Amino acid sequence: QVQLVESGGGLVQAGGSLRLSCVGSGRTFSRYAVGWFRQAPGKEREIVAAINWSGGSTYYTDSVKGRFTISRDNAKNTVYLQMNSLKPEDTAVYYCAAREGLHTYYYSTRYDYWGQGTQVTVSS
Repeated sequence: QVQLVESGGGLVQAGGSLRLSCVGSGRTFSRYAVGWFRQAPGKEREIVAAINWSGGSTYYTDSVKGRFTISRDNAKNTVYLQMNSLKPEDTAVYYCAAREGLHTYYYSTRYDYWGQGTQVTVSS
């Protein structure tokens, strides 16, 4: 089992930046692949970015490529999502999720553990 806590959300103007953090509990967090998902009101949850256990493999959905960067620091049990050039359509609750494994996973059903979410609101 692992517990995940997201932070870093907030209200920003279009074109601004935020860095989200996902902190995992336990000594074995480095064994886990992590994904960032988001869910806007009235819409389905979607993958944003994912990273494997070592950070050597990443995935981004097309809508955030070139703007968002996922990274991790296993010494700090933390995965980050740096979000630049934010757009109003990025407004959503952002969740981090984790599963033990060697690969990068981009389907929500592959993840076992989820954080509580952090709100990101981008004003126009």
